[in-house]
Amino acid sequence: MSQLKKTVINIILIITAFVIYFLQSNFFTWFNIAGIKPNLFIVLILFIGLFSNKTMGTIYGIIVGLILDLIIGTKVGINSVCLGLTGFIAATFDKNFSKDSRMTIMFMVLGTTVIFEIIKYILSYIFINTSIEILVFTKILSIELLFNILLTIIFYPLFQKFGYYIENEYKGNKILTRYF
Repeated sequence: MSQLKKTVINIILIITAFVIYFLQSNFFTWFNIAGIKPNLFIVLILFIGLFSNKTMGTIYGIIVGLILDLIIGTKVGINSVCLGLTGFIAATFDKNFSKDSRMTIMFMVLGTTVIFEIIKYILSYIFINTSIEILVFTKILSIELLFNILLTIIFYPLFQKFGYYIENEYKGNKILTRYF
């Protein structure tokens, strides 16, 4: 029965990734700030890494990033490296911070978004030869942070409820062993 639950969880996560892609490619083209959209994939991979485990968060990050690289048409690997790292960092956050506080989650979203965008910017500079424009980068990062944090505040109760279900299936109920 547990394997069936894990399969259902993975199917729901894949469907969620498709819904997020639809939202980012269609809905947020109409609702953006100065042409800048949120990056909901960062929030999704953070969520997966926080509530499942390091391996699952990293693998989902790499696969989703690779698909995005193929769809967007940039150098293959930039998004996959950045999202894979996001999944890895999320699992580290899980070991050191509480997932019960919205404020903590907002700081996690803030941190992973900043790390994602800085690494993506550096890799794009190295592999695609983009020019360095710090003011433009800062503007994009600020608006994306605002979007990601705002959407996290709105949707976190749903993420949290489903997240604890995922955590129970993948990690079991190991609350005491986690702290001792």
